[in-house]
Amino acid sequence: MHIADPSARVFDGVLYVYPSHDIDTDVPKDDSGEQFAMEDYHVLSMQDPAGPAVDHGQALHVRDVPWAERQMWAPDAVRKDGTVYFYFPAKTAEGLFRIGVATGDRPEGPFTPEPEPIPGTYSIDPAVLPDDDGEHYLYFGGIWGGQLQKYRDDVFDDANDEPTDGEPALGPRVARLAPDMKHLAEPTREVVILDPSGEPLRADDHDRRFFEGAWVHKNAGRYYLSWSTGDTHLICYGTADNPYGPFVYQGVVLTPVSGWTTQHSIVEFEGRWYLFFHDSTLSGGQTHLRTVKVTELHHDADGRILTVNPGELPARLAPGVTGST
Repeated sequence: MHIADPSARVFDGVLYVYPSHDIDTDVPKDDSGEQFAMEDYHVLSMQDPAGPAVDHGQALHVRDVPWAERQMWAPDAVRKDGTVYFYFPAKTAEGLFRIGVATGDRPEGPFTPEPEPIPGTYSIDPAVLPDDDGEHYLYFGGIWGGQLQKYRDDVFDDANDEPTDGEPALGPRVARLAPDMKHLAEPTREVVILDPSGEPLRADDHDRRFFEGAWVHKNAGRYYLSWSTGDTHLICYGTADNPYGPFVYQGVVLTPVSGWTTQHSIVEFEGRWYLFFHDSTLSGGQTHLRTVKVTELHHDADGRILTVNPGELPARLAPGVTGST
């Protein structure tokens, strides 16, 4: 089973991984990502990061989502008051990515989807920050196949495109979730990412600018936004003192992996930080057939993240996936 885009969470002392589920396809590859034709989601659990992963079977299928037609890409999940909220993107019959939410009473699912996508959301890669004060913030967005470049102020226009060279790059969107976790409590706003001199990252700065896969974690009172740069295959990060930003670019979390895409999550487990990511090593470099990996992540005394270089990680056989439960 090929999985990618891992969102790792800890519930009741157990690690749960919410990935997308890659399938083999003969769809031609293109810049809009049509070859990523995923249809469903599985949930994995792990007692510790070095142990085996348990596949809990299918948690949600596109045929069960009334508004969705295809391409169930990177998801995320959080728990509030005993209910697990599972956020996912999918394309409508009109070919537009929207973000939906499904609920369940167990971290492993199954999940029951809402009949409509979350009003005011669009594009891909939902990720939720549960903040210390009980509020939850939904981040989303991705350019190119993720369609974010087609929106301005939450309004779609197919004539829109990426900013040109020298213009500020597009950032992900963020909004605080309503108490029911199924609606936005406010209009979305763009997350601005600044360079260390205080200027917005430019659209032609492909080594640093946001492409997709936003993730936010909090460490020592500081907010960390990390993201994929897409065509330069890096995971970068910035920091801020509030969940809306602006975030100031700090450096590289992960250098390029096997395969075109790179996406990740960062989670604390038993007092240590871990980076979950994917690559295409086991499929021989096939970008649409990926596998999830995990390694420990370190912050230095000043809170900076130490860069992970996949080629320098110790080589060992993966512990594998045990049978469905």
